[in-house]
Amino acid sequence: MSVVDMLSLSTAQAAPGGENALLSFLPIILLFAVLYFMMIRPQMKRQKEHRNLVAGLSKGDEVITSGGLLGKIAKVNDNYISIEVADLADKPVEILVQRQAVVSVLPKGTIKTL
Repeated sequence: MSVVDMLSLSTAQAAPGGENALLSFLPIILLFAVLYFMMIRPQMKRQKEHRNLVAGLSKGDEVITSGGLLGKIAKVNDNYISIEVADLADKPVEILVQRQAVVSVLPKGTIKTL
């Protein structure tokens, strides 16, 4: 068998048929389905939970920021919150951070040194 005969035979076998073409795309479809359920869907769920957490922030909540700061919310604005991080000589030390920087809300009474 010559090289030309082998090439023509391989192209004839690879010619897409109706059912054969669908079967050739099946692994790609399955891979996308697994990718969606294992990676995309859980990430979307985490984003939704974080959006709800940020929307529910209120004065007096004790929070941790993405930078690792721990404090109590003193003021809440549309895009920013003021966090009380220390109390020096009866004067609170407040910092201004974006609302999205809050990673988690702690139970009340967790911070005892403020």
